[in-house]
Amino acid sequence: MKKSNTLFIGLDVHMESIVISMADDHNGEVRRYGKTGGCLSDFNKILRKLVSTGKNLFFCYEAGPCGYDLYRFIIAQGHQCIVVAPSLIPKKPGDKVKTDKRDADQLARLLRAGELTPVYVPNAEDEAIRDLSRAREDALLVLKSARQRLKSFLLRHNIRYSGTANWSETHLRWLADEVHLPFAAQKIVFQEYLNTVTESKHRLVRLEQVIIDHTQQWRLYPVVESLMALRGVKMVVAVTIVAEFGDLTRFENPKQLMSFLGLTPSEHSSGDRQKRGPITKTGNQHARRVLIEGAWSYRFPAKVSRQMQKRQENLPLNIRDIAWKAQLRLTRRFQTMAMRGKPSNVIVVSIARELAAFMWAIAQEVPIQTAD
Repeated sequence: MKKSNTLFIGLDVHMESIVISMADDHNGEVRRYGKTGGCLSDFNKILRKLVSTGKNLFFCYEAGPCGYDLYRFIIAQGHQCIVVAPSLIPKKPGDKVKTDKRDADQLARLLRAGELTPVYVPNAEDEAIRDLSRAREDALLVLKSARQRLKSFLLRHNIRYSGTANWSETHLRWLADEVHLPFAAQKIVFQEYLNTVTESKHRLVRLEQVIIDHTQQWRLYPVVESLMALRGVKMVVAVTIVAEFGDLTRFENPKQLMSFLGLTPSEHSSGDRQKRGPITKTGNQHARRVLIEGAWSYRFPAKVSRQMQKRQENLPLNIRDIAWKAQLRLTRRFQTMAMRGKPSNVIVVSIARELAAFMWAIAQEVPIQTAD
């Protein structure tokens, strides 16, 4: 492909419209091509006109709620396309005017300059598993919210559970037998709140079973199965990590994976003065959340439990060795940092960061099918 024959095209994509700007590969002005509908059929008409110019087309648009169908359509037609991270698009501090046309112009200009950072775009099958994983996460949030509303309702009426384990079988029996309200309207409200909790719990269980059923035929299931050798990494955590990242071997080293997770410390240093702050939190929040949850298990002494033994029994020895090495190191590190008086949240984030490195090491040992 000759550089002198490339047309850089910025797309500002919305549900109902796509604004198009383009720039030649010399330093000419960015020109606005026009606006079309948000459907692929509308965009295809514009694409055919652009193809007739005889130039190599290079498209880009911001990641957003419209997803990756446009990206896949452009790639299927044999053209180049990237989806860029909105938070990493360079912006002038004094520029306070934002319109769709200006956004499209800026994308075309920055694409030509090579200053845009693309995001990872999963293939259709990987995205389907990711949708399942995120649906399960949404169901969990709905369940937590339903439980909180029920507890708040009972607290307003001075009804308190004296047990220690909320939402255990004992707690549920107490809700059914011991809660008495004076008015019929309040009894209806209580039952509706309780039904919402029950329905949300059933939805969560259904989604977890669907995840188990569908991931077993997934091309990345060998990686999921291998990651489950690690302590604190059961099916949900492993599926979430792999669904959000895809092939972990696309990262050249563990530091890239840690940075992508947003688990590396922020820094504001100048001259001889070095100042590091909290983690950046710029990465994938879904993966970061489950990774930190799994890291809490390393506060206990190293041990291969019966459940972990069952998860490891069909795995190669080298993967089990990495999992045991991770457990020895991370439990020791957790105890050492706790003895130094580090806050527990700081400790668990540090453990999660190193746990990601061990996940990367395991992924290197697992052969997987190449994505179509």
